Amino acid sequence: MGDDYQGRVLVYSLTGCAHCKAAKHTLTTLNVPFTDVSIDQYDSSVRQEVKERTGKSTVPQIFFNDVYIGGNVELQEVVKDKEKWSELIENIRSNPPNDQAPALPDDSLKIGDSDSTLSADADDMLACEPDEFARLVTEIKSSGIIADHRSGIFKQKRTFTGRDFVAYMMKAKNMDESAATDQGQQLLQRHFIYAVKHQQGFSNSDNLFRLLEDDNSGALNQGETSCQPSSVNELGEELRKLILKVYSIYLSADGRKVDYDGISRSSEFKLYQKLALQLHRVEVETASREEKLAFFINVYNALVVHANVVKGPPTNMWQRYKFFNNMKYIIGGELYSLQDIENGVLRANRKGVGMIFRPFSVSDARYKVALEHHEPLIHFALVCGAKSCPPIKTYSADGVMDQLKTAAQAFLEGEDVLVDLEKGTVALSKIFQWYKEDFGGTDSSLIGWICDNMDQSEKRDQLKKLHASGRYKVHFLTYDWSTNS
Repeated sequence: MGDDYQGRVLVYSLTGCAHCKAAKHTLTTLNVPFTDVSIDQYDSSVRQEVKERTGKSTVPQIFFNDVYIGGNVELQEVVKDKEKWSELIENIRSNPPNDQAPALPDDSLKIGDSDSTLSADADDMLACEPDEFARLVTEIKSSGIIADHRSGIFKQKRTFTGRDFVAYMMKAKNMDESAATDQGQQLLQRHFIYAVKHQQGFSNSDNLFRLLEDDNSGALNQGETSCQPSSVNELGEELRKLILKVYSIYLSADGRKVDYDGISRSSEFKLYQKLALQLHRVEVETASREEKLAFFINVYNALVVHANVVKGPPTNMWQRYKFFNNMKYIIGGELYSLQDIENGVLRANRKGVGMIFRPFSVSDARYKVALEHHEPLIHFALVCGAKSCPPIKTYSADGVMDQLKTAAQAFLEGEDVLVDLEKGTVALSKIFQWYKEDFGGTDSSLIGWICDNMDQSEKRDQLKKLHASGRYKVHFLTYDWSTNS
């Protein structure tokens, strides 16, 4: 640990966790050497071992030899207690770790290279060979058929008619009308073009179409891509891991601020933006429920950080409304805002806070992408709402429900669920009020759901006792919208 220390301070942390960084900053400032174990770099057995040893699903978790401190909040409290702090320092200065102290995880438990340093030439990984339809798009751009067209009272910029496309293909490719029309349909299905008025299918008509890369909706991943579609599993996880890595690089030493301006100018963020272009052609409609859950949670969380970088975090109610409705990605050829992802896809097309209508009509192509049944656990995975970071930052289709349950347990064991047995009161995060429908719709069903999904603890026992008595009052905590920018 150091020349003057026989013992070991062990910090279990997670990439991008502000509370972890704050704890490590405190130890560094006090000249206390420590060993950092980033659990997202290890097999899930390491995370499970930490949970069994501490009874907590959150990070950081800190040990001075065999003495369990707790998280960042507990560390700050013990630092203020000079007598207790002196005892801890003397312990690690004089005594090596005993058999009761947690051991360092074996290197054999490390997984992949998800946290490896991003190199300057990392964008080589994103190079791809264009397929035949990508090459066709290149030809279309120089064909002369793309122009501004009048549609009613509106001017549709950089569009082309189905009729002009078919005529070009018949002449340039020596195709008959049927084959040329089929090529247009293939471009539509493969998400290279879209119909301006969202009519079904491609036709040899005056209907207008636009290259997806010419989309003028303001999507944050607008631009050109020629890559063949990636799977929802692979692309969603890579996006989330990369944006989290970028985020952690530009998190201040004390974990309280993010240098969004620094991120916007970084080579790492440019790599992320390039990867986000691949969302254009990803196939989501045929994905399984588990694949959609993992993919859209990862993409939602990445989009939040992306939007904070390029637009800045919202600071008032009106800005928040615009943020969640206007920050969008092109995904599988369709536009998805943060509201669309949360309420349309993950909540099975339910109305969100303040919404009059459901996000998707039955005729909307995105309606087929929405989950058939809502999933309450998503509320604990869409951007960290707890004061301690949940132990899973990226989600994968394989085991996604277990991962979501772990994130929920981390949230429920924190200060977003407060129980006062003597007063008979339960204070809950505002999230439970906003989305009470997802938890059964009544206070009783809500409390029952929380009891069923909490880890075994004294707080859970107290909550179950209140619930069984039927004599309790529920109120909701003020939601802290402040950001760390």
